[in-house]
Amino acid sequence: MQNPRGLRAAAVTTTALLVSALLAGCGGDDLDATDSGAGVRGGGGVDLSAQKLDWKDCPAPSEAEGGGGAPSPLPGGARWQCATMQAPLDWAKPTGDTIGIALIRAKAAGPGRRIGSLIFNFGGPGGSGVTSLPAFAQDYAALRTRFDLVSFDPRGVGRSTGVKCESDAQLDRYFQQDATPDDAAERAAYVRNTEQFNKACEKNSARILPHVRTTDAARDMDLMRQVLGDDKLYYFGISYGTELGGVYAHLFPRHVGRAVLDGVIDPTENPEQSSLGQAKGFQLALDNFARDCTSKPDECPLGATAQDVKDRIAKLLKDLDSKPIPGLPPRQLTQTAATNGIAQSLYSKEFWPYLTEGLEQAYDGDGRILMLLSDVMNGRNEDGHYSNLIPANVAINCADDKPRYTTADVERRLPAFRAASPLFGDFLAWGMLSCADWPVPGAADHPDVSAPGSAPILVVGNTGDPATPYGGAKKMVNALGKGVGVELTWKGQGHGAYGSGSGCVDSTVNAYLLSGTVPRDGKVCS
Repeated sequence: MQNPRGLRAAAVTTTALLVSALLAGCGGDDLDATDSGAGVRGGGGVDLSAQKLDWKDCPAPSEAEGGGGAPSPLPGGARWQCATMQAPLDWAKPTGDTIGIALIRAKAAGPGRRIGSLIFNFGGPGGSGVTSLPAFAQDYAALRTRFDLVSFDPRGVGRSTGVKCESDAQLDRYFQQDATPDDAAERAAYVRNTEQFNKACEKNSARILPHVRTTDAARDMDLMRQVLGDDKLYYFGISYGTELGGVYAHLFPRHVGRAVLDGVIDPTENPEQSSLGQAKGFQLALDNFARDCTSKPDECPLGATAQDVKDRIAKLLKDLDSKPIPGLPPRQLTQTAATNGIAQSLYSKEFWPYLTEGLEQAYDGDGRILMLLSDVMNGRNEDGHYSNLIPANVAINCADDKPRYTTADVERRLPAFRAASPLFGDFLAWGMLSCADWPVPGAADHPDVSAPGSAPILVVGNTGDPATPYGGAKKMVNALGKGVGVELTWKGQGHGAYGSGSGCVDSTVNAYLLSGTVPRDGKVCS
């Protein structure tokens, strides 16, 4: 939890990725909104909206995308296709330099008439859509009957001129630091480490850092819509992807076709309010985990009551603060890594058994599972290489968010964060320092998502969501404006709702995307 939105980054990880790892190891903008539909003139007067994409079989993911093998063929043998779209580096000067935006697609399989391309953003910010879409594809099989499924690495991410900061060895040290400093010396070390990280980002990525705002990515998506040949944007955004979708709707309301926002970020909050809300959300998820565990005593070796479970976790973390235990050699499981691992496991109820096993092992002095969970959170693979998930996450958030917090701000707010979550409060409070000396100014206190004139947008909230608390869905609906946002609620657990086991949610979303059937505002799925 090294940055104010760090927990949000884990939204892009997949159950498949986590399972394989466990088995192996144990805002605002200075441009006017443009909704004219005109082409984009790049350098030399070239119409970038008329460019032809050269689709080819996808290569293996790059190191910045997380590494690994090329995506497996789809059911029926169809292969994933990849291409690169050229977009202006600086949307304020579109005739200048361009950058490549990496895309992936699975063509519509039928039956039924093809509607167009359904563009996905799986969150972060900082997550590679090129690697995430194949991992999640089985959840979207019904949508592929009438849509080409498309995703992309947003600018600054993965292959799309990815932000680079520190080396793998430096990142290992960075993620091992004490992220909840208790005295002046620890505070000085934490501030120094953050400054060094940010300076490395400036040194290695100065060209792209001013151009990774969410408004830039939204403009890329509208160019993508045109290049893919669609009159309207069909979109599915999860977590941070809901903010991106809302900003797109603000900039291009008349280009919105059908859009789903799932695992919704509250667009009215500043970074401090967002971090405090996450503290409450993760504490709620931990409470739910503890209650669920103790409701099955034969499967829960962690305590007799929910409070026992939480007390033992708190003691473990306190002990690790002064005495780490063996993790994945040569690294040790520190308090910071353990808390990251616990947070990662709360993103989905499917991860709870791993949390139970990881805690049980940690109580016996073995930190491997919690360390693996922490590595997934931070984008580290089994070979010790890091994707650029966290560097891109910090770069995009700091470019978006205008507030710059100081040590004094954190210390003033610590009591409120600790009240919100005894376990996660300190980590999220200190994480607000991540943008303190960032070389690029932030755009706004919070994103503008007002979208008068847009088609209806389906906003899906989950009452048990740890990373994007449920109240954000209603705030998004209100901010989009009257007649635009349509709220759907799921009384469930984990981050996001679609594909999480609710037939009600899945069928409602499918009917909206495939047939244009807009549900009643306020519909609830239990």
